[in-house]
Amino acid sequence: MRLLLDLHIFLWLVYELHRLSSTVMAALHDVNNQRYLSIASVWELQIKANTGKLELPSPVQQFVTEQRVLNSIHSLPLLEQHIWGLAMLPLHHRDPFDRILIAQAIDEDFTVVTVDHWFAAYPVKLLT
Repeated sequence: MRLLLDLHIFLWLVYELHRLSSTVMAALHDVNNQRYLSIASVWELQIKANTGKLELPSPVQQFVTEQRVLNSIHSLPLLEQHIWGLAMLPLHHRDPFDRILIAQAIDEDFTVVTVDHWFAAYPVKLLT
């Protein structure tokens, strides 16, 4: 299974493992599953760090690079086809970062790992 981590899950994997459900933990540790972090989540992380909403132990580039290696997380690029997929999504939720993750997951056939209840309003595979 290809798992697309939302930003909360990525940060909890790094800092707060106890917040992850046993189902999520099992999926993240299953060697048959591939873990991905969208470039959109990296962008969101950079914005949060720049605005002081999130403090990291190192610059975002270093933090993300190190955590990807430590946790075997692949990068998911943002493609034009993902942007076009936004046109097909109803406006249940207006967070642009969440919406692009949903569009990417639908287009690329990923399972989104999230605790965000809004994701369930969309036709996307979820792991919570």
